[in-house]
Amino acid sequence: MIDTPTRERAEAARGDRHLIPVPRDPRAPYRAGSWTVIIAVLLVLHLLAFQATDFKPEALVTGATGMLNFLSEAFPPDLSPEVLQQGIEGALTTLWIGLLGTTVSVPFALLLAVLGARTTTPNSVVYQIARGILSFFRAVPDIVFALIFVTAVGLGPFAGVLALICHNTGVMRKLWSEAMEDIDPGPEQALRTAGASRWQIVANATIPTVLPQLTGLLLYRFDVNVRSSLVLGLVGAGGIGLLINKAIKTFQFDEMLTYLIIILAVIVAVDLASAWIRKRLQ
Repeated sequence: MIDTPTRERAEAARGDRHLIPVPRDPRAPYRAGSWTVIIAVLLVLHLLAFQATDFKPEALVTGATGMLNFLSEAFPPDLSPEVLQQGIEGALTTLWIGLLGTTVSVPFALLLAVLGARTTTPNSVVYQIARGILSFFRAVPDIVFALIFVTAVGLGPFAGVLALICHNTGVMRKLWSEAMEDIDPGPEQALRTAGASRWQIVANATIPTVLPQLTGLLLYRFDVNVRSSLVLGLVGAGGIGLLINKAIKTFQFDEMLTYLIIILAVIVAVDLASAWIRKRLQ
């Protein structure tokens, strides 16, 4: 009979024979060197950015008195009926600008998303043209579009709607085309095998498959556009942003605070409604 220590040593020896040595990765030193270079470059870039932007946190301390004076003049907010009425009307206008800027851009964004996705547009020339057009609309900020349209159609919310339509079309094209490129190709291949045309495949396979994702992205953009329409009002595109700009220029900081509270309530309501709709789509 083999004693217990001898048996354990024999089992350990048999186990050692089954161990496979892990080979050392020859690229490990190069990866470590690459990360070192990347971190060093990022540090240098941040140092340059701090210098270029005159980043001085101590300025907040020295300017604390001015900030306190500003806040003391803003509190309490002006809750007079006239100011509340103007703020509610301006907030609704801001909401309508964001709504129209989102929904009116849908057909343009959808068409260009189909033309700008590789899975739905095999023609490379059409694909590059669609991407070029939408890259321009996406690259130009909405506030620049607002300044352009203010000079064309005058001050007011219509300029803000046009600005959001142009910018949102470019952004939605990118988001939607990427969603179309990531779907399961099975339904499309089945219709293609059955002899369906390309537009029939898009209408009956691509869009129905990706529709919940497209709707979720559209709701996200609606949230963003409502906030953007507030900023567009600062350059004359209407809405409550115009009232905030006017209140700041006339040093009516209590009115400004009232308008900010109103638009905060509107944005929270939009967020809750969008979250509720997205939950129902899942």
